[in-house]
Amino acid sequence: MRKSWLFAGLFAVSAAFGQPVAAQQPTIPIIVKDTTSFYWQIVLAGARKAGQDLGVKVPELGAQSEADINGQIAILENAVSSKPAAIVISPTQRAALGKPIDEAAKSVKIIGIDSAADSKAFTSFLTTDNVQGGRIAADGLADAIAKKYGKPEGEVALITHLPGVGSLDERAKGFKEQLASKYPGLKLVADKVSDGTANGGLNITTDLLTAFPNLRGIFASNLIQAQGAIQAIAESKAQDKVKLVGFDSDDKLVKGLKDGVMAATVVQDPYRMGYDGVKTALAASKGEKVEAFVDTGANLITGENMNSPRAQELLNPKVK
Repeated sequence: MRKSWLFAGLFAVSAAFGQPVAAQQPTIPIIVKDTTSFYWQIVLAGARKAGQDLGVKVPELGAQSEADINGQIAILENAVSSKPAAIVISPTQRAALGKPIDEAAKSVKIIGIDSAADSKAFTSFLTTDNVQGGRIAADGLADAIAKKYGKPEGEVALITHLPGVGSLDERAKGFKEQLASKYPGLKLVADKVSDGTANGGLNITTDLLTAFPNLRGIFASNLIQAQGAIQAIAESKAQDKVKLVGFDSDDKLVKGLKDGVMAATVVQDPYRMGYDGVKTALAASKGEKVEAFVDTGANLITGENMNSPRAQELLNPKVK
């Protein structure tokens, strides 16, 4: 009798707060670099679907800009203080987020996605192999230049979105290594770092076209810089002369491919990154064994293959 009274009282108290104790959902916040860009909206869509499928509350957190390093640190600290089951995060900056992630991992399981940080405290890390992504970009650029000029040779340039971002540093590394080892005829004449805006990519590309009249190719290593580069090349009508390879996709890049302003783009699988990030975080929070590193893949999309089923799946993900 006493036990049944105690259970009834506990049920009444928990019900007063909205739901029985046994029905409470685990909470796994996902912290991204920038909630406004299309790429991160795809990541969040994947995380949202995982929450629905797995019965997990998934607060969607992030700054308004990838450059807001302090904002992301504050978001991470607040997320930890809410005592979630686990946290999924894409570090804005490799060096600056290392110690905050180390500290957070003392209290909760941390699952990293997309970009690395100077921390060994991640329970699991899900990302594109960005070094391989850079190599794929070099192959795509070399192929486009060879189709135009007969051989993969001539002057090329690299535009990086922001300094000190793990994923971007790795893309640049892979791109440069592939040029050096496989395409000795391609000479990297400019290695530029932008200010994190499409306008920065526009200005850098415009300056490159002026400074290097024999330029044959550009690799813009993220979505926003590719947007700016597309605009500059279209406005200068240089698409027949200069081949552009971007990274990731949105409506502007898809149009760039269709119009021939951009030769190719390296596309990740951000939806899978968000979905599997939450799925892995839930498993880790339960004490289950999870893989320390998961490569979520990268694909070269060109004007020729962009209408294939797999390309369309990557270019037109379900965001809502």
